[in-house]
Amino acid sequence: MIKKRLFDLLISILGLLALSPIFILVITIIFIFMGRPIFFIQTRPGYLGKPFKLLKFRTMIEASEDKNSSVDESYRIKPLGKFLRRTSLDELPELINVIKGDMSLVGPRPLLMDYLPYYTSEQFKRHDVLPGITGFAQVRGRNALSWEEKFDLDLWYIKNRNILLDVRILIETISVVLSGKGVSAKNHVSMPRFDKKIISESNEENHFE
Repeated sequence: MIKKRLFDLLISILGLLALSPIFILVITIIFIFMGRPIFFIQTRPGYLGKPFKLLKFRTMIEASEDKNSSVDESYRIKPLGKFLRRTSLDELPELINVIKGDMSLVGPRPLLMDYLPYYTSEQFKRHDVLPGITGFAQVRGRNALSWEEKFDLDLWYIKNRNILLDVRILIETISVVLSGKGVSAKNHVSMPRFDKKIISESNEENHFE
């Protein structure tokens, strides 16, 4: 969709320019309190599942920096990281991904490459569009939703997407970010892993056969 791409480019470039003081401030604070690296770079599946490098601000210390990190990932996220996640400031560098064409402003969130083998054919359709910085699932519960609810909302967006819906989601995202709701699932730093959920369910089914 040419109009969507132009919309993404315009808003992302203007947003990056307008937010550049905050961008620089976050870089400085991370450098002072967490050191290097400043950015978290991870391969994620993009359009049609094609991998790309997702860019975010780092919110966790390296595993080697905390003896407890191998036991529980929650030990690796410190107060600064929690603040960056709650305010979604860690997502700001993804504007660069949008400008590069790896992502859109609005679309299904790019998840882990590890999850790809576990999707049903219907769930994999979430890759029929570019992944987004925010999405319909993010403004309808974020990580407080179950995986099934997230995927259903992603697929609804894909079937009904248009520029006006994108604008609506972007506006609602501001409210969600300010409220800080849904940043993490209960008893998790963010969300329980989808692949472990599927494996666990499969093991349970095999146990009762």
